[in-house]
Amino acid sequence: MKDRRSFIRKGALLASAAMVSASVFAKSESEKKKSINLPGLVFTEESQGKWEGKAGSHVPIVTVNGNKVTLLTAHGMSNAHYIVRHTLVDKAGTMIGSKTFSGDDGKAESTFELPTGFSGKLYATSFCNKHDFWVKEFDV
Repeated sequence: MKDRRSFIRKGALLASAAMVSASVFAKSESEKKKSINLPGLVFTEESQGKWEGKAGSHVPIVTVNGNKVTLLTAHGMSNAHYIVRHTLVDKAGTMIGSKTFSGDDGKAESTFELPTGFSGKLYATSFCNKHDFWVKEFDV
């Protein structure tokens, strides 16, 4: 149980970092490139930091079908090492949806419904209990 509590605490810290980062998402590209680099807090395909080489199994794969967005993190799931959570956030930092996983889940896959008529930039997140918080930016 102690490990689960530390995951929750770490997840809350990283969620706070993500919300702080929401203001980064609204900035210009040149400002964003300077600001999105939050070493040790947020990782992307382009900025893997200390987890260089881990993006393939940590950055969510995004599929859009109509008003549904599916996130899949191609990562093994075991009680020792797994994807803890997915979130889908818009550029204003509003959470569209989230799903929490356990090591017993077969895979880290979640589907979220977009608000009617939504278009614009979205951020898919994947949090690994060992390799931290990963973000993928995409447009709908």
